[in-house]
Amino acid sequence: MISVEEALTRITGSFSALPAEIVGLGEALGRVLAEDLTARTTQPPLDVSAMDGYAVRAADVAKVPVRLKVVAHIPAGQVFDGTLQASQAARIFPGAPLPAGADSIVIQEDTEAEGDQVLIKEGVPKGRYVRPAGLDFRAGDLGLPAGHRMTARDVGLAAAMNLPWLKVHRRPRIAILATGDEVVLPGEPRGPSQIVSSNGFSLAAFVTACGGVPSQLGIAPDRRDALAGLAAGARGADLLVTTGGVSVGEHDLVRSALEASGLALDFWKIAMRPGKPLLFGRIGETPILGLPGNPVSTLVCATLFLRPAMAVMEGLTAAPRTDTAVLATGLPTNDKRQDYLRARLEFNADGQRVATPYDRQDSSMLANLAYADCLVLRAPLAPPARAGDTVSIIPLLGGTLSI
Repeated sequence: MISVEEALTRITGSFSALPAEIVGLGEALGRVLAEDLTARTTQPPLDVSAMDGYAVRAADVAKVPVRLKVVAHIPAGQVFDGTLQASQAARIFPGAPLPAGADSIVIQEDTEAEGDQVLIKEGVPKGRYVRPAGLDFRAGDLGLPAGHRMTARDVGLAAAMNLPWLKVHRRPRIAILATGDEVVLPGEPRGPSQIVSSNGFSLAAFVTACGGVPSQLGIAPDRRDALAGLAAGARGADLLVTTGGVSVGEHDLVRSALEASGLALDFWKIAMRPGKPLLFGRIGETPILGLPGNPVSTLVCATLFLRPAMAVMEGLTAAPRTDTAVLATGLPTNDKRQDYLRARLEFNADGQRVATPYDRQDSSMLANLAYADCLVLRAPLAPPARAGDTVSIIPLLGGTLSI
């Protein structure tokens, strides 16, 4: 068996960033930039008013009250061609360009309109309520760096920078193949000893959440020919992920079936729990990641290995995100395998994150994983831990720390 760290290094080291493609701004959410974004425009392009009121010269309102002649009415989107002279003002609205000669805004609440004049009741210093040209950014400024995953806020920034098209890395194409005579698809008739298969659907959702494009190949029965035939459907994918059939039982056929199809095995078995029987190799040009069949093991291994592999393909850092929390309860001495405990997260009165591992950590218990916010990491041979001790955690997608 190899360590989790070595397995992660060998898996992620087998991938590189996928080629770039051009997408429209409306398709950019969640995509990873393949090049820096630089602004094509200055925002705002001119000095503009931040408030509803009157554009004035600060010198004219140094002593108040004072009456000024209103010589212009400037809504957003229009420009006053003249120049504001001494003792003059312009009615102005948010976003409208400041007229030449003006240097401040008096808000409407501090004025009274009197025909073609305005009574200024409160003075303002130079620059008050004025957004200078380039306040947000200037043409040529770096907006977002390559390797950044686009959020909704980033899409808005790119639009403001006048960038209708973005160069992003292609989404990883992940083929998914579940195995086993004992599993059937949701809604299908099942025998007394069969269970409903969840792995294909959870993995497809996981891949989508990580920015990839999943393709489900179905469920392969426990026959070498059937398994090899369905696995052939992964040609053209960036990675084939299988679930189940990678242990040592006589019905665990993934390894032997794929070896007959040309599998070049990198490693098999990791010193971890859950997820000891994990396979990684390559069939021709297609990498293969063989995950355990228990639902919890499948998703824990996907978190630890599939997500970082996809991150590399998308041009991101490969290391799983880690954080810390304090334990709500004590934990016993760990054995030789690295352990990942499903846990809930809460915040105590001091604002600390508090992790509460579930009492039962059986790798078939999918409900606990669905309710969990993180995995508590326990190193091999870790000594007993007490309530209040600080531990390392890995946030789960959709959990408390994933926002």
